[in-house]
Amino acid sequence: MPMQIKLAKSAGFCFGVKRALEIALKTSLLGKKVYMLGDIVHNENVVKLIENAGIKKVKRLKKSKNAVLLIRAHGTSINIFNKAISLGYNIVDATCPMVKEIHRVAKEMEKKGYRIIVIGDKNHDEVRGIIGQLKKRALVIDKLGKTSLNKIKKTAKACIVVQSTQNLDKTLEIADTIKKYIPDLVFFNTICKPTRTKQAEIKTMPLENDLMIIIGSKNSANTKRLYEISHALNKKTRWVNSKKDIKISWLKDARRIGITAGASTPQETIAEITSYIRSIKA
Repeated sequence: MPMQIKLAKSAGFCFGVKRALEIALKTSLLGKKVYMLGDIVHNENVVKLIENAGIKKVKRLKKSKNAVLLIRAHGTSINIFNKAISLGYNIVDATCPMVKEIHRVAKEMEKKGYRIIVIGDKNHDEVRGIIGQLKKRALVIDKLGKTSLNKIKKTAKACIVVQSTQNLDKTLEIADTIKKYIPDLVFFNTICKPTRTKQAEIKTMPLENDLMIIIGSKNSANTKRLYEISHALNKKTRWVNSKKDIKISWLKDARRIGITAGASTPQETIAEITSYIRSIKA
């Protein structure tokens, strides 16, 4: 039986990443110094592209004249915006519009008197940006443990928003549990459409293929989620960032190979890995 490779339709860049990259490259042509607080997205190849365009990553802002601060796809806090303006920066905002919508919902519900609960990774840039929109401290939950449950039980009125790249099934489980403890709870499922599409595909592909290849950086939250879902369904799931990570032994008995990639993985990387697998199996 000849080898078959199936590439997920949703593999690779989502709308928000494409948009952020386009904004970044256009901004680099303005003839001004352009800075970012961190990486524009979580992918080494994209980071190199941005660096080559002359955009500099910094850890903190210093006083500057006529420089630009590029806000990354994950968004940032209101305090960062205000500080940058006070230090003399022009702001170019490449925050994903779907993340912006989470900001809007969180701020609006806080004004209505709801405590904001964010289901997401505590240390993720997007989550920091969400809670950085609020006047009061939000409760961030990535899994329900004793500590988080105790805090929930003390809350009478709350609103849940979700990091855009969270696992849908786990999110719904957490939300259903929270509902049992908070009398007045409003739930906004703010997992973005590209994430839902990718996760829907990855629930069937591992069952249809002998081997699954998940492409993306190790610091990419949405890629991690794809790997976790796939691995639970098919133990022969491998997470790679480049063709160098692929072991020929993985392909030995694989007749059907499924490939998908995280939202910050460039098409060039996907094509390179797919071609490499074909060349090995030829």
